Amino acid sequence: MALDLAGGLSGRKPPALKAALTRVQQSVAAADKGGVDAWLALGSRVFAGGVLGGAQRPRQLRAMPSSAGDLLDPAQSHGDVLVQVTGGSRRAVQEAAERVVRQAAGWRVRWEVNGFRDENRVEGGKGLARNPFHFTEGFGNPGTEREVADRAVVRSGQGEPDWAVGGSYQVVRIVRFATELWDKDSVREQERIIGRRRDGRWLDGAPAHEQPGFAADPNGRVTPLDSHVRLAAPDRRNPPPLVRRSYNYDRGDGDSGLIFSCFQRDLANGFEAVQKRLEGEAMAKYVLTTGGGYFFVPPPGGGWIDALFGQATGNA
Repeated sequence: MALDLAGGLSGRKPPALKAALTRVQQSVAAADKGGVDAWLALGSRVFAGGVLGGAQRPRQLRAMPSSAGDLLDPAQSHGDVLVQVTGGSRRAVQEAAERVVRQAAGWRVRWEVNGFRDENRVEGGKGLARNPFHFTEGFGNPGTEREVADRAVVRSGQGEPDWAVGGSYQVVRIVRFATELWDKDSVREQERIIGRRRDGRWLDGAPAHEQPGFAADPNGRVTPLDSHVRLAAPDRRNPPPLVRRSYNYDRGDGDSGLIFSCFQRDLANGFEAVQKRLEGEAMAKYVLTTGGGYFFVPPPGGGWIDALFGQATGNA
């Protein structure tokens, strides 16, 4: 869920903004227990009012732009902060999310969406799940914590402000799936549009955990050149530097699809590079992105707030 500060961020003095961020951070930290994981991410507007200064803004953080084919609903997009609450129990997650909102005085919900992961499991260290198009996804994720950190965690020397080192850029996109239209296609056609079998195997017969032979198929006879996976990662030896963790959603009345979510230390080289390559993919006519946003997940713990405002006022 995305939250906005009541009355807006513009014109607030640093102590007031710091207090507001501290309240929501503490409410999220209180929910992060008992089988529930919760975290906070900052939207670009936190840095847009002149209170913190441009030097403290994560250098690639801005409002998420529309990509080709998007139809972003302002009421379902962006936000001052993003709060994500996850867990194995729907009831526990919902109760924790409601407590966050109650305890975060002065903050209101801008938009929210509930997600779930069908056939959620871990294989080879990778979190896998089945999406609404009946395909298992997550095979492209790294299999070790070290690889995850290498793709997702901001390092020193990247040109980011000091307080942001150890954080991560998070992209959320609410993608509506035209499942009725999709299900009219044969499984074979669906697999050629995705570029994999439903179970993750490659179209050339290679197992899901091995590299496909794209180089031996330059004209796309086996794996079409406009298939999703081939455009997203044309060189499987050098996968996109991001980590995916997406969820299905179903709001009823045909509004169902994917809450796409990914983390990266470099937004331009991660999500944005992949999204650019996906323009013109065969799957485009089956999906419509209607909301979401760009956010920055601060380093673990609450110390980032003091570091952020200390740097902003020259006291760090």
